[in-house]
This record gives sequence, structure tokens and C-alpha cells, in this order.
Amino acid sequence: MSSSAQPIDRIRERISQAADGRQVDLLAVSKTRSDIEVRALAESSGQRAFGENYVQEAMAKREALADLGPVWHLIGHLQSNKCREAAETFDWIDSIDRAKLIAPLARFRPADRAPLNLLIQVNIDDEDSKSGCRPDQIEALAAAIAAESRLKLRGLMAIPAPGDPASLRRAFAAMRQLFERLRATHRDADTLSMGMSDDFELAIAEGATQVRIGTALFGPRPGKS
Repeated sequence: MSSSAQPIDRIRERISQAADGRQVDLLAVSKTRSDIEVRALAESSGQRAFGENYVQEAMAKREALADLGPVWHLIGHLQSNKCREAAETFDWIDSIDRAKLIAPLARFRPADRAPLNLLIQVNIDDEDSKSGCRPDQIEALAAAIAAESRLKLRGLMAIPAPGDPASLRRAFAAMRQLFERLRATHRDADTLSMGMSDDFELAIAEGATQVRIGTALFGPRPGKS
């Protein structure tokens, strides 16, 4: 690859090599990035899927970048009092971790929009500080989502605990097993979102269909070296 290639070109090449013929989608994590930065990436590379942590921040970017037709994912924790705004703003919510979010998201999803795509976030390493449901809660959440016509269950998401490659691979492999179990009863589930800038190739090797990358695309976040 040319030395003049942009970071996203290098990332896409690494994804392609790790995927070995499988389709693996890139979600550009645009949290804390300005709409100017997001527009520059979208216009220079054709990237259209972006992940945001906060509803209010995403609402402003969605308005500023509407002409580009991006696909917006909420990847941060969703507070129940933000369900209306989230259902109106996002195309995907990748962080469903409790049943109380499901009915309001369905109720507030605009009738003129496609069903809201949902991923169930799993706390695969049982970390006290991290959002996500327990593995044994997945099926109940999946059934509740599937019962709502304004929602569409797409799969699972996880952020494993930091660790060495061996421990990360164990967590990713455990997620793949949970995803395969989910697909046995929800055949339309097609997305296993795991892997970030430092570990996405390991995640792809264990079956990820979507990776979430921010720092490797945009550089360090503002205020960080």
C-alpha cells in the first residue's frame, strides 16, 4: 500500500486481511469529534457508519451532516429518560442492556422511519464498572425486542476487559458462542460487534462482523496525547 494512504485505508486493508474473505464492517467511532472532522472523513473515504456515546452530541451532528446520509449508532450507555431522543436520532442502538429500554424505544420510533436496529450489549467479563447484561439474560432481552414491530434485533455487542491477547481471545470466543446460540432462535441476527483500535484483528479472528475504531482513524481524542 502506498505510503500516502490515509489511516482509514490502512485500517480497511487490515480488516480485509484479518477477515480472509468474510464481510466485516467498520464502525467509525466519532464521539468527541467535531462535525467538521466527521465530514472530512466521510467525504474523503466514503465512510458512512459512525458511533456516538451521547445522545445530545449525536443529535447536533445528525443535523449538521444530514446531507451525507450517514448511519448513526449509539454505542454508549442509554439512560431511560433519553429513549425518545435516541429513537428519533439513531439508526442503531448497540448498547441495549436492560428490558426497561425496549418498550419506550418502540413507542417513540417514528412511524415513517425503518425499524430501529438493536444490539444487546453483553458484559462478557462481569466487570462492575461496565454496562451490559449477563449472558443468561440475552434470550429474554432478545425475545422482548423481537416482539416489537418497530424494533429489529440485529445481534450482540461487547467490550471485553483489557488484557493480554490470550484473555481477549477467550472473551471474543465466548461472545461468538453466545452469538451462535442467539442465531439458533433468532435467525435474522447478523451482527457481532466487538473489537476496537488495539484488538480488532483478534476480534475478527474470533468471528466479529463489525469492529468499532476511533483513535486509529482520527488520532488521539482531544485532551489526550
